[in-house]
Amino acid sequence: MTGRIIEGDACVTEGEGWLAAQEPRFAYALGQVGPLPLRRKADGFAALLDAIVGQQVSTQSAAAIWGRLAAAGLTEEAPVAAATEEELRACGLSRQKIRYAHALAAALIDYPSLRGMPDAQVITTLTAVPGIGTWTAEIYAMFSLGRADVFAHGDLALQEAARRLFDLPERPKEKPMRALAQDWAPWRSVAARILWAYYRVSTAKEGIR
Repeated sequence: MTGRIIEGDACVTEGEGWLAAQEPRFAYALGQVGPLPLRRKADGFAALLDAIVGQQVSTQSAAAIWGRLAAAGLTEEAPVAAATEEELRACGLSRQKIRYAHALAAALIDYPSLRGMPDAQVITTLTAVPGIGTWTAEIYAMFSLGRADVFAHGDLALQEAARRLFDLPERPKEKPMRALAQDWAPWRSVAARILWAYYRVSTAKEGIR
């Protein structure tokens, strides 16, 4: 069972209403941040490669690297598999990310089959590939597959936003963040959207690309 899929803005609005009714702090946050973005993206190889590109670099750097990859025709499985290290390095990829890009291309993931998998199985399948950690797999499930009840518990921006919004004594680590987010099911993906938006408002920083 895949659970609820976020198909459009109406789904996000439904999730907002449910969360605001359950938790007054979400109602407050929504009053501060305005309309939430849908953030739906296409699924497939390019979406995961884009996530790898964005790991541990600024949003501006990631966008620049992705632009060079796109210009070179290196955003799909077969061209990336055939690309040399020099070609990928010329686009701005580090040695480690070149290894991850080649590993992703070699994995030959059946992307359409992911659409029908339960959330946990999606995460397990993706994290079997070198370079795809839990965070990247969760982001893919949330935004490329539209899963409504997935949450990136290890995301630092979400943790810091939760600390601020819920007036916690310290930023929650992944385990307490997971416990806190349990009450937000079945709309944890929308809760994440609220927290990312609140993070930007409260810190004037960008949480994710």
